[in-house]
Amino acid sequence: MMTRIISENNLAIACLLFSASLWGLIWYPLRLLNEAGMSGIWSSLVMYLAAAVLTLPMIFKNRQGQLQGDKVILLALALAAGVTNVAFVVALIQGEVMRVMLLFYLSPLWTVLIGRWWLKERLSRRAIIFFCVAMLGSVVMLWNPELGKPWPKGLSDWLALLAGIAFSVNNVIARKLSTQSMAIKTAATWWGVVFVSIAVILTTQAAWPNVSSSLWLGAWFLGWLGIVAMTVAVLYGLAKMPVYRSSVIMLFELIVAAVAAWLLTDETMTMQEWVGGVMILLAAFGVARISVPKKNDVI
Repeated sequence: MMTRIISENNLAIACLLFSASLWGLIWYPLRLLNEAGMSGIWSSLVMYLAAAVLTLPMIFKNRQGQLQGDKVILLALALAAGVTNVAFVVALIQGEVMRVMLLFYLSPLWTVLIGRWWLKERLSRRAIIFFCVAMLGSVVMLWNPELGKPWPKGLSDWLALLAGIAFSVNNVIARKLSTQSMAIKTAATWWGVVFVSIAVILTTQAAWPNVSSSLWLGAWFLGWLGIVAMTVAVLYGLAKMPVYRSSVIMLFELIVAAVAAWLLTDETMTMQEWVGGVMILLAAFGVARISVPKKNDVI
């Protein structure tokens, strides 16, 4: 029995590390697609459509009964997930990989605040401390000497921050939908990205990519081999261990992204960005280690 538990725990860790590694690397094929003529918004549409069509049988099977009462919240989940993924993909393509990743990793702190406001979750003293550390880190990273204040330096910064906030909203809504199956929430997430991508394409009148059929097929298989594989792996890992532990393991994504950016690009981070980024990472690590607040924690 003990051997089986250890085996399942090791498999869960391996799945989380696999998913984190893919998330830390996915920006590279997306950049290759962009350089070949398929922009980030089109790549997002094709990838997530490839994943979403796999959920159609499940949606038709559960179209009645199981969704009653939660339809509006599921739509909110789909919208938040769509904004998260589209903004994150475009930011990774247009901006510096590590800067985008670190600004996105402010999301655990936004989750703490939104959870306190919406779900009335108790806010521990440690959470308050980590929030202050993260905010100070973001001020350091975003500090603009010319303006004399912290301010995003371009569209990629804005999109990274937007993706982080939307991701925190996504996490809080997912907790609100605790009675829904993970399969239903995953389907809502994937279809949300599809519809948000379509909305952005129509709004911006993005031109149809003039690329070969092999690139379309490559983006489609990136959805199957990337998005689906990452999601299945992380769901298995999350189901087999405490959330605070899995959240810490998922920070491995930043290590993979840093090594990949160093090997595959000529991007460099300034000392100011490193200092701010380390503070954000430490705060994210600290929040991930927080499990259940005790009764004597402050509100």
